[in-house]
Amino acid sequence: MKILGIIGGLGPETTAEFYLELSFGCYQRNKKKRPGILIWNVPQMYKIEKEAQIKAKGEERYIPLLIESAKKLEKAGVDFLVMPCNTLHIFIKEIRNSVNIPVLSIVEETIKFLKSKKISRIGILATPSIIKNKLYEKALKKEGIEQIIPDGFDQAKIGKIINNIVLNRYANKDRKKLLEILKKFEKKNVKNVILACTDLQLLIPDYPNLEIYDTMKIFADATVNYILKSNSTV
Repeated sequence: MKILGIIGGLGPETTAEFYLELSFGCYQRNKKKRPGILIWNVPQMYKIEKEAQIKAKGEERYIPLLIESAKKLEKAGVDFLVMPCNTLHIFIKEIRNSVNIPVLSIVEETIKFLKSKKISRIGILATPSIIKNKLYEKALKKEGIEQIIPDGFDQAKIGKIINNIVLNRYANKDRKKLLEILKKFEKKNVKNVILACTDLQLLIPDYPNLEIYDTMKIFADATVNYILKSNSTV
């Protein structure tokens, strides 16, 4: 099996969930041994994290931390890297340019998944930074998939909800707010929605009239596929 390096801690609970998804996913398909996985928890300042998630401000301050993390994991001997955080894929080019091993992309794998489902119109729940930088919008547009986003007021709510999740202080009221936003998607005749922030999987609401896809799960499945391939390229 290939040895995986995870640039993690963004946030910690999602990183833990992602690790478990990988571990169990590999076991379902290969019962001979567990996969080799190294996790580097990015030492970030809470102030920077909050400003990026709520105000879409100062994300560039993550770049040296991400590059340092990628290099540490490469030096430790991993075969490829993943980062189970949608927002910081804004800097995936910088990460890829800093190492000599493959770096999988959650955006690329999610687009492949949506294409396989023949989805042409998708609602998106994401951080303000993702919306501002058009991270998914650009990739979706290339494939002819229309992106539907919440209005500015609801987008601000989502940023605060995500910050609460990362700090492990989210509550049922946050789930209710997400349900209200999903209801607005339904009124716009949106049938499919992606959680384009891996932390939101911790608050996945049960909404029967929409098909909700979790990018964390999509990325975990793609990562398991890559771990188990003896010969592969990205």
